[in-house]
Amino acid sequence: MSADLVHIILTDDDEDDRLLFSEALDEISIKTNLLLFAHGQKLIDYLFQPEIILPDMIFLDLNMPIKNGLQSLIDIRSNARFKDIHIAMYSTSLADKDINEAFTSGANMYVNKPNCFNLLKETLEQILQLNWKNHKQNLSKETFLFRI
Repeated sequence: MSADLVHIILTDDDEDDRLLFSEALDEISIKTNLLLFAHGQKLIDYLFQPEIILPDMIFLDLNMPIKNGLQSLIDIRSNARFKDIHIAMYSTSLADKDINEAFTSGANMYVNKPNCFNLLKETLEQILQLNWKNHKQNLSKETFLFRI
C-alpha cells in the first residue's frame, strides 16, 4: 500500500477498541482514511453500495453480534469485486480453530489485538508498510499470524 492515502475499515463491536485504533492511526507516519463499523452487517451493507471507494484494508474483529468477523469475511471473499482488498482478522483470540478458519476463509492475515497503545501503533505501521504482493505470494500458516 503505497498510495498517498490508505483507505482502512475497522469493524469491531468494542467502542474502546475502535477509539484506540483510530487514535493509533492518527499517530503513525502513514496517512489514512478510516471508516468504523460496530458489526459485520453494517460493513457488508456499506461495501455492497455501488458508488463507494473500496478500502485498501479491512480489519475485522472476530467476535461481534449480528454478523461476526468470519461470516463477514466469507461474504466479502465470495464477491470478485472485493478480491484486491487486504483483510486482517483482528482479535483477542489466539485459538487455533479461529486462526485456521480465518486462514481457510480467505483472510490475508491474523492479528492478535495488541494490549498497549504503543504496540498497537507499531503493529499498524508495520502492517501498512508490508509488501502485500510478496505477502500474498508467500502466504502460509506460518506467515498468516502477524507477529512483532
